[in-house]
Amino acid sequence: MLCCVAPNKLPAMELVCDSINFAYNRHTPVIRNFSHVFRPGITILKGYSGSGKTTLLKLLAGYLKVSSGRITTPTGRKVTSRRYHRLDVAYMFQGINLLPLMSVERNLKLAAEMAMLPGREWRPRFEHLLTDLGLQELRHRRADKLSGGQAQRAALARTLMKNAPTILLDEPTSGLDDSNTNIIKKLIMQDAADHICIISTHDSRLFELADEIIDFDHSVSC
Repeated sequence: MLCCVAPNKLPAMELVCDSINFAYNRHTPVIRNFSHVFRPGITILKGYSGSGKTTLLKLLAGYLKVSSGRITTPTGRKVTSRRYHRLDVAYMFQGINLLPLMSVERNLKLAAEMAMLPGREWRPRFEHLLTDLGLQELRHRRADKLSGGQAQRAALARTLMKNAPTILLDEPTSGLDDSNTNIIKKLIMQDAADHICIISTHDSRLFELADEIIDFDHSVSC
C-alpha cells in the first residue's frame, strides 16, 4: 500500500479502519488486514478495476459487513446503523442511481428529507448546488431524460445535499469529458474538502485534488 499524506493537516474527526478483512467468498479475499485512519480532506483510492476500491467504499458506508476487524465512525455510531446511513455518510454510486422518474429537484429534496435536514438548512444548499453544477435550467427535468454528464452532476448534487461528515464517491467522473470533469472537481474542492471525502477512481485528472492517495494496484494490506 502506498500512501502520500499531506503534512500539518490537523483533523477534527476520524474514520478508522482497524485490521479489517472482507471476502465475497472464503476463497477470494478482497480486503486483507487493512488499517488506516481517514481524516478530513480528500483521499483518493486509485487502482485497476476489481482491485477492491469500491468494496472498501461499501464497507465504509456500511453496505457490506467486514468479515473481521473494526470500523470506527467519526460520530461513534455503528457503520451498519440506520442513523449512520441517514445522517453521517453520503454515497455516490458509480451507476449514478438517481430515481429515474423524478425530476432533478425532487431527487435532491428527497435526499434532504431522508437526512431529516430542516428547510432553513437545505434550501440555500439546494440552490447553491444547482447553480454551481449548472443544473438550474434542468431542475424540473426527469432524471431519465438527462445526458450522461448532466446525470453525473445531478448525482453529485444529491450526494452533497446531506452535508454529511463522510462523503464517499465511486468513480464520480467516469466517462466524462474535461468540461464536466472540471465542474465536478471544482465542487468537490469547494464542498467536500473539509469533510472526510474518499474517492474511488482510476481517473488521473482527479489526483491533483488529493491530500492523500492510497494505491490499490498494490496489495491493500498492512
